[in-house]
Amino acid sequence: MKIVFMGTPDFAVGALEALVGAGHEIVAVVTQPDKAKGRSDKLTFSPVKECAVKYHIPVLQPERIKRPEAVEELKNYPADVFVVAAFGQILSKEILDMPKYGCLNIHASLLPKYRGSSPIQWAVINGEEKTGVTIMQMNEGLDTGDILYTKECVLDKKETGESLFEKLSVIGAQAIVEALPLLEAGRLTPVPQKEEEATKTVMLKKAMGKIDWNEEAVKIERLVRGLNSWPSAYTYYQGKQLKIWDALVESGEGASEEKEGIQGGTDREPGKVIRVEKDRFLVACGKDALWILSLQLEGKKRMDTRSFLLGNEIKCGMQF
Repeated sequence: MKIVFMGTPDFAVGALEALVGAGHEIVAVVTQPDKAKGRSDKLTFSPVKECAVKYHIPVLQPERIKRPEAVEELKNYPADVFVVAAFGQILSKEILDMPKYGCLNIHASLLPKYRGSSPIQWAVINGEEKTGVTIMQMNEGLDTGDILYTKECVLDKKETGESLFEKLSVIGAQAIVEALPLLEAGRLTPVPQKEEEATKTVMLKKAMGKIDWNEEAVKIERLVRGLNSWPSAYTYYQGKQLKIWDALVESGEGASEEKEGIQGGTDREPGKVIRVEKDRFLVACGKDALWILSLQLEGKKRMDTRSFLLGNEIKCGMQF
């Protein structure tokens, strides 16, 4: 099939690579404009643009895809279908109606659950046992189009936002390659989404990573994993931001009672250190407690807690 591919971040690269590998003709790639990066403000390509350049595919980078001049430019690249994966701009009805088979979106959730910009991270934060990828027929709404094809993914107990991002990128690439021949053959049946089951995600912001120790330990641990690697979960230590990269829930008696050979205490105020070992320390939460296993002090590199404790003092009773 002739395809116009629209995407920007790493998540979309696997799908573009897979479509090229499957023998489809990518007539053009549409991606976000180059962005200044670093102190030098040097303009850098999006990951999708880098991939397109590698395959000598024409690249379009409109500031706003809805503008008349951008729409007219798209008309120079007739295609059977537009494939969209984390492009970052909303398409107008004129664009949606342009190709023969319309526009298909590779969405990183099992719609109608987790519509919006951050479905991967919220699946982890909310403790989902499974998620997946939906190939959706795009309409003018935000992730509201008919479902054409899905592939599921079971979350690991230690799944992070980053690891799930990588998994779903691969699954998304597989799904679109599998779905297109079925679409062309008329073997895909559009399934309307059930609005009563729809959930929406909000855009991630750095402030969302601030740990509220009054929450249950299990929720904080999921926040740590879900926001890994960005924007990360954090607290404060001696006035500096302390990112938490890995943690383990301690429940029941182990979350409060002193154990032999271990510094400990029974003051269970949320955010207070209640136990310290050579390679980890335990922080009280609103319910249960959290072992801190990997962390990163502001201005320092990420390290395991054993290494952190060699150069930083953590005592029972210390309050985060």
